[in-house]
Amino acid sequence: MNNKSDAYQDYWDKRYKAEGRIWGEKPSVTAIKAAGLFRQANIKSLLVPGSGYGRHTRFFSEAGFRVSGIEISAEALNLARQFDPLSQFHQASVLDMSFESSKYDAIYCFNVLHLFLEKERRTFIRQCENRLAEKGCLFFTVFSEKEESFGEGREVEKNTFESRPGRPAHYFSEEDLIEHFGRFQRVESGLVEDPENHGGKPHVHLLRYIYVKK
Repeated sequence: MNNKSDAYQDYWDKRYKAEGRIWGEKPSVTAIKAAGLFRQANIKSLLVPGSGYGRHTRFFSEAGFRVSGIEISAEALNLARQFDPLSQFHQASVLDMSFESSKYDAIYCFNVLHLFLEKERRTFIRQCENRLAEKGCLFFTVFSEKEESFGEGREVEKNTFESRPGRPAHYFSEEDLIEHFGRFQRVESGLVEDPENHGGKPHVHLLRYIYVKK
């Protein structure tokens, strides 16, 4: 791993070690929506980049999909293998999936893409494209520009802010998100309210999602 990947791993290792199953055990409402779309498309195999402690891999595996997760944090993977014994996990950066030769019918990615600067976001999407089978599908969720935290911290790129040093967050407009996935056929996109409760602070994220086909 390079220094940047090491920094990401260190941050998430410390956070998972301190907070455990940070976002609880229930899946995001977007995972439930994605599962319905995947069933309609007759999806069998599924990759979850940035799979964390297995909150979503477990949901998809229990729903009958064959699931693999990629996660950079060793601490998260230790939690995941206990919480979700049904899925397969790999420790790696989502920016380099060259170790993986498998092709998947679909990819579900929850709130990972917005953690990177533009060049890395493009790299991440290309890595996902390379892991898709012919006519495969992508379902991504990201922070929207309607989030309460939009504009907090130093702006390092357009609509990308560092609320903490070295921790960028990009906030997507509808047009921005569609442009990022311009190489694919867009099926559906929109805005969704996703409630969370961690650290004893219930709140609602306003996420954008996009569902595309290769």
